[in-house]
Amino acid sequence: MGVEVVSGGVVEAVAPAKEVSAKAEAVAVAPGAAAVAKNQSFREESNRLGDLKDGERKALAELRAKVEEAIVEGKLFDFEDTTTTTSSKVKVEKKKKEKKEGKKKEKAAEEKKEEEVKEEAAVTEEKKTEEEPKKEVEAPEEKKAEEAKEESTEEKKEEAEPAEEKKEEAAATTEDAGEGEKADTAAPAAVVIDKDVALWGVPLLPSKGDEATDVVLLKFLRARDFKAGAAFDMLRKTLRWRREWKSLAATAADDEGADAMPESACRLDGADREGHPVCYNALGVFADDAVYKAALGDDEGKARFLRWRVRAMESHVAELDFAPGGVASLLQVTDLKNSPGPAKKDFRVAIRQVVDLFQDNYPELVARNILINVPFSYYAFSTLFYPFLTQRTKSKFVVARPSKVTETLLKYIPIEAIPVKYGGLKRDGDTEFSAEDAEITEVVVKASSTETIEIEATEGDTTLTWDLTVLGWEVSYKEEFVPSDEGSYTIVVSKGRKMGATEEAVRNSFRAGEPGKVVITVENATRGKKKLMFRHKAKSSSAKKC
Repeated sequence: MGVEVVSGGVVEAVAPAKEVSAKAEAVAVAPGAAAVAKNQSFREESNRLGDLKDGERKALAELRAKVEEAIVEGKLFDFEDTTTTTSSKVKVEKKKKEKKEGKKKEKAAEEKKEEEVKEEAAVTEEKKTEEEPKKEVEAPEEKKAEEAKEESTEEKKEEAEPAEEKKEEAAATTEDAGEGEKADTAAPAAVVIDKDVALWGVPLLPSKGDEATDVVLLKFLRARDFKAGAAFDMLRKTLRWRREWKSLAATAADDEGADAMPESACRLDGADREGHPVCYNALGVFADDAVYKAALGDDEGKARFLRWRVRAMESHVAELDFAPGGVASLLQVTDLKNSPGPAKKDFRVAIRQVVDLFQDNYPELVARNILINVPFSYYAFSTLFYPFLTQRTKSKFVVARPSKVTETLLKYIPIEAIPVKYGGLKRDGDTEFSAEDAEITEVVVKASSTETIEIEATEGDTTLTWDLTVLGWEVSYKEEFVPSDEGSYTIVVSKGRKMGATEEAVRNSFRAGEPGKVVITVENATRGKKKLMFRHKAKSSSAKKC
Protein backbone atom coordinates (compact mmCIF):
# COMPACT_ATOMS: atom_id res chain seq x y z
CA MET A 1 0.00 0.00 0.00
CA GLY A 2 3.01 2.23 0.11
CA VAL A 3 2.57 3.37 3.72
CA GLU A 4 4.69 3.26 6.83
CA VAL A 5 3.03 1.13 9.51
CA VAL A 6 4.19 1.81 13.04
CA SER A 7 4.18 -1.46 14.91
CA GLY A 8 7.27 -1.22 17.12
CA GLY A 9 8.90 1.26 19.45
CA VAL A 10 10.73 4.34 18.28
CA VAL A 11 14.51 4.40 18.19
CA GLU A 12 15.97 5.83 21.34
CA ALA A 13 18.14 8.91 21.22
CA VAL A 14 19.15 9.90 24.75
CA ALA A 15 21.51 12.80 25.30
CA PRO A 16 23.96 12.97 28.25
CA ALA A 17 22.39 13.63 31.63
CA LYS A 18 21.67 17.27 32.29
CA GLU A 19 21.20 18.99 35.62
CA VAL A 20 18.16 21.23 35.87
CA SER A 21 18.34 23.96 38.50
CA ALA A 22 16.80 27.30 39.36
CA LYS A 23 16.82 29.83 42.20
CA ALA A 24 13.78 28.42 43.99
CA GLU A 25 13.84 24.88 42.68
CA ALA A 26 15.97 21.90 41.75
CA VAL A 27 15.18 18.57 40.14
CA ALA A 28 16.96 15.36 41.03
CA VAL A 29 16.41 12.37 38.77
CA ALA A 30 18.03 9.05 38.13
CA PRO A 31 21.23 8.90 36.03
CA GLY A 32 19.17 7.98 32.96
CA ALA A 33 17.55 11.43 32.82
CA ALA A 34 18.22 13.50 29.72
CA ALA A 35 16.92 16.40 27.72
CA VAL A 36 14.67 15.02 24.97
CA ALA A 37 16.67 14.48 21.82
CA LYS A 38 14.38 15.48 19.00
CA ASN A 39 13.98 12.72 16.44
CA GLN A 40 15.04 13.66 12.96
CA SER A 41 11.84 14.39 11.06
CA PHE A 42 11.26 13.73 7.40
CA ARG A 43 12.64 16.28 4.97
CA GLU A 44 10.93 17.47 1.85
CA GLU A 45 12.73 18.20 -1.38
CA SER A 46 14.29 21.63 -1.44
CA ASN A 47 12.44 24.43 -3.20
CA ARG A 48 15.60 26.45 -3.76
CA LEU A 49 16.75 26.74 -7.38
CA GLY A 50 20.35 26.00 -6.45
CA ASP A 51 19.39 22.58 -5.06
CA LEU A 52 17.54 21.38 -8.18
CA LYS A 53 19.01 18.80 -10.56
CA ASP A 54 19.71 19.75 -14.16
CA GLY A 55 16.63 17.93 -15.46
CA GLU A 56 14.46 19.60 -12.83
CA ARG A 57 15.81 23.04 -13.70
CA LYS A 58 15.11 22.40 -17.38
CA ALA A 59 11.53 21.33 -16.61
CA LEU A 60 11.01 24.43 -14.45
CA ALA A 61 12.33 26.70 -17.22
CA GLU A 62 9.96 25.04 -19.70
CA LEU A 63 6.98 25.45 -17.40
CA ARG A 64 7.89 29.07 -16.71
CA ALA A 65 7.97 29.73 -20.47
CA LYS A 66 4.57 28.10 -20.97
CA VAL A 67 2.98 30.06 -18.13
CA GLU A 68 4.56 33.34 -19.27
CA GLU A 69 3.33 32.89 -22.83
CA ALA A 70 -0.17 31.86 -21.77
CA ILE A 71 -0.59 34.84 -19.41
CA VAL A 72 0.88 37.42 -21.81
CA GLU A 73 -1.30 36.18 -24.67
CA GLY A 74 -4.36 35.92 -22.46
CA LYS A 75 -4.71 32.18 -23.06
CA LEU A 76 -4.12 30.81 -19.58
CA PHE A 77 -7.78 29.99 -19.15
CA ASP A 78 -8.27 28.84 -22.77
CA PHE A 79 -8.30 25.08 -22.87
CA GLU A 80 -7.44 23.60 -26.26
CA ASP A 81 -10.03 21.08 -27.36
CA THR A 82 -7.85 18.10 -28.17
CA THR A 83 -10.97 16.22 -29.25
CA THR A 84 -11.75 18.54 -32.21
CA THR A 85 -10.35 16.15 -34.84
CA THR A 86 -11.94 13.18 -33.17
CA SER A 87 -15.34 14.86 -32.97
CA SER A 88 -15.14 15.76 -36.68
CA LYS A 89 -14.40 12.15 -37.54
CA VAL A 90 -17.22 10.97 -35.34
CA LYS A 91 -19.62 13.37 -37.05
CA VAL A 92 -18.55 12.20 -40.53
CA GLU A 93 -18.77 8.53 -39.57
CA LYS A 94 -22.18 9.09 -38.04
CA LYS A 95 -23.42 10.85 -41.16
CA LYS A 96 -21.98 8.09 -43.35
CA LYS A 97 -23.70 5.44 -41.28
CA GLU A 98 -27.01 7.28 -41.35
CA LYS A 99 -26.67 7.81 -45.12
CA LYS A 100 -25.88 4.16 -45.76
CA GLU A 101 -28.78 3.00 -43.63
CA GLY A 102 -31.07 5.43 -45.47
CA LYS A 103 -29.85 4.17 -48.86
CA LYS A 104 -30.30 0.57 -47.81
CA LYS A 105 -33.88 1.32 -46.81
CA GLU A 106 -34.50 3.21 -50.09
CA LYS A 107 -32.93 0.38 -52.11
CA ALA A 108 -35.04 -2.22 -50.29
CA ALA A 109 -38.16 -0.14 -50.96
CA GLU A 110 -37.25 0.23 -54.65
CA GLU A 111 -36.57 -3.50 -54.99
CA LYS A 112 -39.90 -4.27 -53.37
CA LYS A 113 -41.62 -1.85 -55.75
CA GLU A 114 -39.86 -3.39 -58.75
CA GLU A 115 -40.92 -6.86 -57.67
CA GLU A 116 -44.53 -5.69 -57.33
CA VAL A 117 -44.32 -4.01 -60.74
CA LYS A 118 -42.82 -7.19 -62.24
CA GLU A 119 -45.56 -9.33 -60.74
CA GLU A 120 -48.24 -7.02 -62.09
CA ALA A 121 -46.50 -7.02 -65.49
CA ALA A 122 -46.34 -10.82 -65.47
CA VAL A 123 -50.04 -11.09 -64.74
CA THR A 124 -50.83 -8.57 -67.45
CA GLU A 125 -48.61 -10.42 -69.92
CA GLU A 126 -50.37 -13.72 -69.22
CA LYS A 127 -53.70 -12.08 -69.92
CA LYS A 128 -52.44 -10.56 -73.11
CA THR A 129 -50.75 -13.74 -74.33
CA GLU A 130 -53.81 -15.05 -76.08
CA GLU A 131 -54.81 -11.70 -77.51
CA GLU A 132 -51.41 -10.48 -78.65
CA PRO A 133 -49.14 -13.43 -79.52
CA LYS A 134 -46.78 -11.24 -81.51
CA LYS A 135 -45.81 -9.16 -78.51
CA GLU A 136 -44.42 -12.26 -76.73
CA VAL A 137 -41.23 -12.07 -78.76
CA GLU A 138 -40.85 -8.32 -78.25
CA ALA A 139 -41.53 -8.37 -74.50
CA PRO A 140 -38.35 -10.26 -73.45
CA GLU A 141 -36.27 -7.88 -75.54
CA GLU A 142 -37.88 -4.82 -73.91
CA LYS A 143 -37.47 -6.46 -70.48
CA LYS A 144 -33.78 -7.01 -71.10
CA ALA A 145 -33.38 -3.39 -72.14
CA GLU A 146 -35.12 -2.19 -69.00
CA GLU A 147 -32.97 -4.45 -66.78
CA ALA A 148 -29.80 -3.22 -68.46
CA LYS A 149 -30.94 0.36 -67.91
CA GLU A 150 -31.66 -0.34 -64.21
CA GLU A 151 -28.25 -1.99 -63.74
CA SER A 152 -26.42 0.98 -65.27
CA THR A 153 -28.40 3.36 -63.02
CA GLU A 154 -27.43 1.35 -59.90
CA GLU A 155 -23.78 1.33 -60.96
CA LYS A 156 -23.84 5.10 -61.33
CA LYS A 157 -25.40 5.43 -57.86
CA GLU A 158 -22.70 3.22 -56.33
CA GLU A 159 -19.99 5.22 -58.07
CA ALA A 160 -21.55 8.44 -56.79
CA GLU A 161 -21.64 7.21 -53.13
CA PRO A 162 -17.88 7.62 -52.37
CA ALA A 163 -17.93 11.07 -53.96
CA GLU A 164 -20.91 12.06 -51.80
CA GLU A 165 -19.19 10.68 -48.67
CA LYS A 166 -16.09 12.72 -49.47
CA LYS A 167 -18.23 15.79 -49.92
CA GLU A 168 -19.92 15.14 -46.54
CA GLU A 169 -16.57 14.64 -44.81
CA ALA A 170 -15.24 17.84 -46.34
CA ALA A 171 -18.45 19.63 -45.33
CA ALA A 172 -18.15 18.40 -41.74
CA THR A 173 -14.51 19.45 -41.57
CA THR A 174 -15.37 22.79 -43.14
CA GLU A 175 -18.20 23.18 -40.64
CA ASP A 176 -15.84 22.52 -37.68
CA ALA A 177 -13.22 24.75 -39.23
CA GLY A 178 -15.85 27.41 -39.75
CA GLU A 179 -16.85 27.15 -36.09
CA GLY A 180 -13.17 27.38 -35.11
CA GLU A 181 -12.69 30.39 -37.38
CA LYS A 182 -15.74 32.04 -35.85
CA ALA A 183 -14.38 31.35 -32.38
CA ASP A 184 -10.93 32.63 -33.38
CA THR A 185 -12.49 35.71 -34.93
CA ALA A 186 -14.56 36.40 -31.82
CA ALA A 187 -11.76 35.57 -29.35
CA PRO A 188 -9.60 38.68 -29.74
CA ALA A 189 -12.55 40.89 -28.85
CA ALA A 190 -13.26 38.87 -25.64
CA VAL A 191 -9.65 38.27 -24.51
CA VAL A 192 -8.74 40.02 -21.27
CA ILE A 193 -5.04 39.87 -20.45
CA ASP A 194 -4.65 39.68 -16.69
CA LYS A 195 -0.98 39.83 -15.77
CA ASP A 196 -1.88 39.87 -12.08
CA VAL A 197 -3.27 36.33 -12.01
CA ALA A 198 -2.18 34.66 -8.77
CA LEU A 199 -2.52 31.36 -6.94
CA TRP A 200 -2.54 31.16 -3.10
CA GLY A 201 -1.51 34.81 -3.02
CA VAL A 202 1.52 34.23 -5.25
CA PRO A 203 1.74 35.95 -8.70
CA LEU A 204 2.08 33.39 -11.50
CA LEU A 205 3.70 35.63 -14.15
CA PRO A 206 7.39 34.60 -14.00
CA SER A 207 8.65 37.91 -15.44
CA LYS A 208 7.38 39.70 -12.31
CA GLY A 209 10.42 38.26 -10.55
CA ASP A 210 8.67 36.95 -7.42
CA GLU A 211 10.74 34.05 -6.03
CA ALA A 212 7.60 32.42 -4.64
CA THR A 213 6.38 31.84 -8.23
CA ASP A 214 9.00 29.13 -8.76
CA VAL A 215 8.04 27.47 -5.45
CA VAL A 216 4.40 27.20 -6.57
CA LEU A 217 5.34 25.95 -10.05
CA LEU A 218 7.65 23.35 -8.51
CA LYS A 219 4.69 21.90 -6.61
CA PHE A 220 2.86 21.22 -9.88
CA LEU A 221 6.03 19.82 -11.46
CA ARG A 222 6.65 17.42 -8.57
CA ALA A 223 3.03 16.28 -8.69
CA ARG A 224 3.58 15.36 -12.36
CA ASP A 225 7.10 13.91 -12.12
CA PHE A 226 8.67 17.03 -13.64
CA LYS A 227 6.79 16.70 -16.92
CA ALA A 228 6.31 20.34 -17.88
CA GLY A 229 3.37 19.74 -20.23
CA ALA A 230 1.42 17.68 -17.70
CA ALA A 231 2.22 20.17 -14.92
CA PHE A 232 1.00 23.06 -17.11
CA ASP A 233 -2.29 21.25 -17.83
CA MET A 234 -2.73 20.56 -14.12
CA LEU A 235 -2.12 24.23 -13.27
CA ARG A 236 -4.67 25.40 -15.83
CA LYS A 237 -7.27 22.93 -14.59
CA THR A 238 -6.67 24.10 -11.02
CA LEU A 239 -7.13 27.73 -12.02
CA ARG A 240 -10.31 26.89 -13.92
CA TRP A 241 -11.64 24.93 -10.93
CA ARG A 242 -10.90 27.84 -8.59
CA ARG A 243 -12.68 30.23 -10.94
CA GLU A 244 -15.76 27.98 -11.08
CA TRP A 245 -15.77 27.16 -7.36
CA LYS A 246 -18.05 29.98 -6.22
CA SER A 247 -17.73 29.63 -2.45
CA LEU A 248 -13.94 29.26 -2.39
CA ALA A 249 -13.41 32.55 -0.59
CA ALA A 250 -16.67 32.43 1.33
CA THR A 251 -16.84 32.20 5.09
CA ALA A 252 -18.89 29.85 7.23
CA ALA A 253 -21.28 32.73 7.94
CA ASP A 254 -22.07 32.89 4.21
CA ASP A 255 -23.09 29.24 4.13
CA GLU A 256 -26.33 28.43 5.92
CA GLY A 257 -25.91 25.38 8.11
CA ALA A 258 -22.09 25.37 7.96
CA ASP A 259 -21.97 25.74 11.75
CA ALA A 260 -23.25 22.16 11.97
CA MET A 261 -19.63 21.05 11.63
CA PRO A 262 -17.82 21.04 15.01
CA GLU A 263 -14.65 23.13 15.17
CA SER A 264 -12.69 20.06 16.32
CA ALA A 265 -13.49 18.27 13.06
CA CYS A 266 -10.70 20.12 11.26
CA ARG A 267 -8.35 22.68 12.82
CA LEU A 268 -4.77 23.89 12.91
CA ASP A 269 -2.96 23.40 16.21
CA GLY A 270 0.75 24.07 16.61
CA ALA A 271 3.65 23.13 14.36
CA ASP A 272 5.88 20.10 13.81
CA ARG A 273 9.66 19.93 14.23
CA GLU A 274 10.21 21.45 10.79
CA GLY A 275 7.75 24.29 11.35
CA HIS A 276 4.89 22.84 9.27
CA PRO A 277 1.47 23.89 10.62
CA VAL A 278 -0.29 20.77 11.94
CA CYS A 279 -3.86 20.15 10.82
CA TYR A 280 -5.88 17.74 12.97
CA ASN A 281 -8.90 16.00 11.41
CA ALA A 282 -11.15 14.18 13.87
CA LEU A 283 -13.44 11.92 11.87
CA GLY A 284 -15.03 10.62 15.06
CA VAL A 285 -17.34 13.66 15.09
CA PHE A 286 -19.36 11.95 12.35
CA ALA A 287 -20.33 9.20 14.78
CA ASP A 288 -22.89 11.68 16.10
CA ASP A 289 -26.12 11.10 14.15
CA ALA A 290 -27.03 14.80 14.13
CA VAL A 291 -23.65 15.80 12.68
CA TYR A 292 -23.70 12.94 10.18
CA LYS A 293 -27.17 13.81 8.90
CA ALA A 294 -26.36 17.53 8.70
CA ALA A 295 -23.16 16.85 6.75
CA LEU A 296 -24.02 13.82 4.63
CA GLY A 297 -27.74 13.21 5.02
CA ASP A 298 -28.73 14.61 1.63
CA ASP A 299 -27.20 16.10 -1.53
CA GLU A 300 -27.40 19.63 -0.12
CA GLY A 301 -25.57 18.52 3.02
CA LYS A 302 -22.87 16.75 1.02
CA ALA A 303 -22.26 19.85 -1.08
CA ARG A 304 -22.11 21.94 2.09
CA PHE A 305 -19.63 19.49 3.65
CA LEU A 306 -17.37 19.74 0.61
CA ARG A 307 -17.52 23.55 0.68
CA TRP A 308 -16.69 23.55 4.38
CA ARG A 309 -13.66 21.30 3.87
CA VAL A 310 -12.36 23.37 0.95
CA ARG A 311 -12.73 26.60 2.94
CA ALA A 312 -10.82 25.01 5.82
CA MET A 313 -8.02 24.01 3.43
CA GLU A 314 -7.89 27.53 2.00
CA SER A 315 -7.54 29.04 5.49
CA HIS A 316 -4.74 26.58 6.28
CA VAL A 317 -2.88 27.33 3.04
CA ALA A 318 -3.02 31.01 3.92
CA GLU A 319 -0.70 30.21 6.85
CA LEU A 320 2.06 28.91 4.54
CA ASP A 321 5.15 30.74 3.34
CA PHE A 322 5.92 30.17 -0.35
CA ALA A 323 9.24 31.99 -0.30
CA PRO A 324 12.29 29.79 -1.10
CA GLY A 325 13.24 28.00 2.10
CA GLY A 326 9.89 28.86 3.70
CA VAL A 327 7.40 26.39 5.16
CA ALA A 328 5.17 25.72 2.15
CA SER A 329 3.22 22.63 3.24
CA LEU A 330 1.15 21.20 6.09
CA LEU A 331 1.46 18.16 8.31
CA GLN A 332 -1.91 16.45 8.41
CA VAL A 333 -3.03 14.19 11.27
CA THR A 334 -6.26 12.27 10.76
CA ASP A 335 -7.81 10.63 13.82
CA LEU A 336 -9.98 7.63 12.89
CA LYS A 337 -11.14 6.91 16.43
CA ASN A 338 -14.92 6.25 16.44
CA SER A 339 -15.15 7.28 12.79
CA PRO A 340 -17.94 5.74 10.67
CA GLY A 341 -16.79 2.51 9.07
CA PRO A 342 -16.62 1.61 5.38
CA ALA A 343 -20.23 0.40 5.56
CA LYS A 344 -21.36 4.05 5.52
CA LYS A 345 -21.51 4.68 1.78
CA ASP A 346 -22.17 8.45 2.03
CA PHE A 347 -19.15 8.88 4.28
CA ARG A 348 -16.99 6.79 1.94
CA VAL A 349 -18.01 8.82 -1.09
CA ALA A 350 -17.49 12.15 0.71
CA ILE A 351 -13.96 11.20 1.79
CA ARG A 352 -13.15 10.04 -1.73
CA GLN A 353 -14.37 13.38 -3.14
CA VAL A 354 -12.18 15.34 -0.72
CA VAL A 355 -9.14 13.17 -1.48
CA ASP A 356 -9.62 13.58 -5.25
CA LEU A 357 -10.26 17.31 -5.00
CA PHE A 358 -7.18 17.97 -2.88
CA GLN A 359 -4.94 15.72 -4.94
CA ASP A 360 -5.94 17.53 -8.16
CA ASN A 361 -6.02 21.12 -6.90
CA TYR A 362 -3.66 21.37 -3.92
CA PRO A 363 -0.54 19.53 -5.11
CA GLU A 364 2.33 19.04 -2.67
CA LEU A 365 0.67 21.11 0.06
CA VAL A 366 0.67 18.20 2.53
CA ALA A 367 4.15 17.12 3.58
CA ARG A 368 2.99 14.08 5.53
CA ASN A 369 -0.35 12.41 6.22
CA ILE A 370 -0.46 10.60 9.56
CA LEU A 371 -3.43 8.35 10.29
CA ILE A 372 -3.83 7.56 13.99
CA ASN A 373 -6.10 5.32 16.07
CA VAL A 374 -6.47 3.20 12.97
CA PRO A 375 -8.96 0.34 13.43
CA PHE A 376 -8.64 -2.94 11.60
CA SER A 377 -11.52 -1.96 9.31
CA TYR A 378 -9.31 0.82 7.92
CA TYR A 379 -7.37 -1.65 5.82
CA ALA A 380 -10.56 -2.65 4.03
CA PHE A 381 -11.58 1.00 3.77
CA SER A 382 -8.21 2.07 2.35
CA THR A 383 -8.48 -0.35 -0.56
CA LEU A 384 -11.41 1.72 -1.83
CA PHE A 385 -9.47 4.93 -2.39
CA TYR A 386 -5.78 3.90 -2.47
CA PRO A 387 -5.91 2.87 -6.16
CA PHE A 388 -6.85 6.46 -7.02
CA LEU A 389 -3.86 8.02 -5.24
CA THR A 390 -0.58 8.74 -6.98
CA GLN A 391 2.47 6.80 -5.80
CA ARG A 392 3.93 10.03 -4.43
CA THR A 393 0.81 10.69 -2.35
CA LYS A 394 0.80 7.12 -1.02
CA SER A 395 4.41 7.45 0.12
CA LYS A 396 3.43 10.29 2.47
CA PHE A 397 1.07 8.16 4.56
CA VAL A 398 2.02 6.90 8.02
CA VAL A 399 -0.40 4.57 9.83
CA ALA A 400 -0.44 4.14 13.63
CA ARG A 401 -2.57 1.77 15.67
CA PRO A 402 -4.07 3.09 18.97
CA SER A 403 -1.19 1.79 21.10
CA LYS A 404 1.43 3.66 19.06
CA VAL A 405 -0.21 7.07 18.59
CA THR A 406 2.05 9.13 20.89
CA GLU A 407 5.24 7.39 19.75
CA THR A 408 4.36 7.99 16.12
CA LEU A 409 3.43 11.66 16.55
CA LEU A 410 6.59 12.24 18.61
CA LYS A 411 8.71 11.36 15.59
CA TYR A 412 7.34 14.43 13.82
CA ILE A 413 5.95 16.76 16.51
CA PRO A 414 7.61 17.82 19.80
CA ILE A 415 5.88 16.50 22.91
CA GLU A 416 4.98 20.02 24.08
CA ALA A 417 3.10 20.59 20.80
CA ILE A 418 1.16 17.29 20.83
CA PRO A 419 -2.38 17.67 22.31
CA VAL A 420 -2.94 15.93 25.65
CA LYS A 421 -5.59 13.66 24.17
CA TYR A 422 -2.87 12.14 22.00
CA GLY A 423 -0.43 11.71 24.90
CA GLY A 424 1.34 15.07 24.59
CA LEU A 425 1.60 18.07 26.90
CA LYS A 426 -0.29 20.72 24.90
CA ARG A 427 -3.51 21.99 26.46
CA ASP A 428 -5.98 24.43 24.95
CA GLY A 429 -5.81 27.86 26.56
CA ASP A 430 -2.86 26.85 28.71
CA THR A 431 -1.80 29.71 31.03
CA GLU A 432 0.79 27.71 33.00
CA PHE A 433 3.22 26.62 30.31
CA SER A 434 4.26 27.78 26.88
CA ALA A 435 6.70 26.14 24.49
CA GLU A 436 9.45 28.49 25.74
CA ASP A 437 8.72 28.09 29.45
CA ALA A 438 10.72 25.00 30.31
CA GLU A 439 12.85 22.42 28.61
CA ILE A 440 11.45 18.93 28.31
CA THR A 441 13.44 16.32 30.22
CA GLU A 442 13.33 12.63 29.39
CA VAL A 443 13.89 9.69 31.73
CA VAL A 444 14.17 6.07 30.63
CA VAL A 445 12.42 3.74 33.10
CA LYS A 446 13.95 0.31 32.66
CA ALA A 447 11.94 -2.91 32.77
CA SER A 448 10.97 -4.06 36.27
CA SER A 449 12.43 -0.96 37.90
CA THR A 450 11.40 2.23 39.68
CA GLU A 451 12.46 5.81 38.96
CA THR A 452 11.92 8.91 41.08
CA ILE A 453 11.81 12.56 40.04
CA GLU A 454 12.45 15.20 42.70
CA ILE A 455 11.33 18.80 42.17
CA GLU A 456 12.84 20.91 44.90
CA ALA A 457 11.62 24.14 46.49
CA THR A 458 14.55 25.88 48.17
CA GLU A 459 12.33 28.30 50.10
CA GLY A 460 8.89 28.36 51.64
CA ASP A 461 5.72 29.70 50.04
CA THR A 462 6.67 28.33 46.60
CA THR A 463 4.22 26.88 44.10
CA LEU A 464 5.58 23.98 42.03
CA THR A 465 3.79 22.98 38.81
CA TRP A 466 4.63 20.04 36.57
CA ASP A 467 3.55 18.20 33.42
CA LEU A 468 4.44 14.53 33.03
CA THR A 469 3.66 11.72 30.62
CA VAL A 470 4.92 8.20 30.01
CA LEU A 471 4.73 6.73 26.52
CA GLY A 472 2.39 3.74 26.65
CA TRP A 473 1.99 4.24 30.46
CA GLU A 474 1.09 0.84 32.10
CA VAL A 475 3.01 1.93 35.20
CA SER A 476 2.25 2.76 38.84
CA TYR A 477 2.39 6.45 39.71
CA LYS A 478 2.33 8.54 42.90
CA GLU A 479 3.28 12.05 44.13
CA GLU A 480 4.44 13.19 47.60
CA PHE A 481 5.90 16.32 49.23
CA VAL A 482 8.84 15.63 51.56
CA PRO A 483 9.80 18.63 53.75
CA SER A 484 13.48 19.39 54.34
CA ASP A 485 12.80 19.54 58.09
CA GLU A 486 12.98 15.96 59.35
CA GLY A 487 10.47 16.79 62.04
CA SER A 488 7.76 17.63 59.49
CA TYR A 489 5.39 15.11 58.00
CA THR A 490 5.42 13.83 54.41
CA ILE A 491 2.35 15.01 52.52
CA VAL A 492 0.60 12.82 49.95
CA VAL A 493 0.00 14.98 46.87
CA SER A 494 -1.47 12.20 44.75
CA LYS A 495 -2.23 8.66 45.90
CA GLY A 496 -0.52 5.81 44.10
CA ARG A 497 -2.50 4.46 41.16
CA LYS A 498 -2.12 2.31 38.09
CA MET A 499 -1.90 4.32 34.89
CA GLY A 500 -3.51 2.73 31.82
CA ALA A 501 -2.11 2.74 28.31
CA THR A 502 -4.38 5.56 27.12
CA GLU A 503 -3.98 7.96 30.06
CA GLU A 504 -3.47 11.64 29.29
CA ALA A 505 -0.49 13.56 30.61
CA VAL A 506 -0.58 14.48 34.31
CA ARG A 507 -0.75 18.20 35.16
CA ASN A 508 -0.48 19.01 38.87
CA SER A 509 0.80 21.68 41.25
CA PHE A 510 1.64 21.98 44.93
CA ARG A 511 2.15 25.02 47.17
CA ALA A 512 5.02 24.32 49.55
CA GLY A 513 4.74 26.24 52.80
CA GLU A 514 8.30 25.29 53.72
CA PRO A 515 11.45 24.18 51.91
CA GLY A 516 11.28 20.63 50.63
CA LYS A 517 10.71 18.63 47.46
CA VAL A 518 7.96 16.97 45.49
CA VAL A 519 8.90 13.33 44.84
CA ILE A 520 7.25 11.60 41.86
CA THR A 521 7.61 7.82 41.79
CA VAL A 522 7.10 5.78 38.62
CA GLU A 523 7.22 1.99 38.88
CA ASN A 524 7.52 -0.02 35.68
CA ALA A 525 6.55 -3.64 36.30
CA THR A 526 6.50 -4.57 32.60
CA ARG A 527 9.23 -6.34 30.65
CA GLY A 528 9.88 -3.39 28.39
CA LYS A 529 11.46 -0.02 29.12
CA LYS A 530 9.34 3.13 29.18
CA LYS A 531 10.01 6.72 28.21
CA LEU A 532 8.97 9.38 30.69
CA MET A 533 8.91 13.07 29.73
CA PHE A 534 8.24 16.01 31.99
CA ARG A 535 8.62 19.75 32.51
CA HIS A 536 8.18 21.89 35.58
CA LYS A 537 8.27 25.44 36.91
CA ALA A 538 8.24 27.20 40.27
CA LYS A 539 6.76 30.49 41.46
CA SER A 540 7.82 31.83 44.82
CA SER A 541 5.93 34.49 46.77
CA SER A 542 9.07 36.63 46.89
CA ALA A 543 9.32 36.54 43.11
CA LYS A 544 5.66 37.66 42.82
CA LYS A 545 6.27 40.61 45.16
CA CYS A 546 9.22 41.71 43.06
